[in-house]
Amino acid sequence: MPKQVDYEERRLRIAEAVCALVARSGMEAVSLRDVAAEADVSMGAVQRCFRTKEDMLLFALEHISQRVSERADQRIAATSTPQAATTLLSHTLAELALLDEESRAQAHVWLAFVGHAPTSERLAAVLHETYAKLHDLVVWLIGYGQDTQEFPPHLDAVQEAHTLLAVADGLTVHVLAGHHSPETASAVLQRHVDRLAR
Repeated sequence: MPKQVDYEERRLRIAEAVCALVARSGMEAVSLRDVAAEADVSMGAVQRCFRTKEDMLLFALEHISQRVSERADQRIAATSTPQAATTLLSHTLAELALLDEESRAQAHVWLAFVGHAPTSERLAAVLHETYAKLHDLVVWLIGYGQDTQEFPPHLDAVQEAHTLLAVADGLTVHVLAGHHSPETASAVLQRHVDRLAR
């Protein structure tokens, strides 16, 4: 009996192959042939899963966006005891900034997609949606801090979340460029969170 192919599993495998190629060699290294080789599948298998290269890139971006969001959500859910809002916010922002060594490849991939977005409306739309979800999460964390009286009630959570996300994104670039170490970048994030509590 022929082996049943799990197309969703294959699509995820191809998305991981795209991410691995981008992390190693940049977006220009992504071709259907190279992705097939990286995923250890045939070119035909890639083409059956994705009609175009852009479809494949779009799925890979959705995959990595979901992983970034899940990391932030897991950071919050992993706390078995109530934590200070400042602690939760600092840790979540560090997750979003992809500062740890394990996240280095993911940061390369994320920034490659961000750099590619101006030439693809579909990629830009996924990034827009991802940033909106992350923004909502940071707004919620600031609101939680206001509820626990760690942050003053007059803070504009929406505006502060915009600032914090922009700082986190900028620190991703600075760490990859060698301008900051993960430790100094974390300290910058912590100073911004501490500023909210004043």
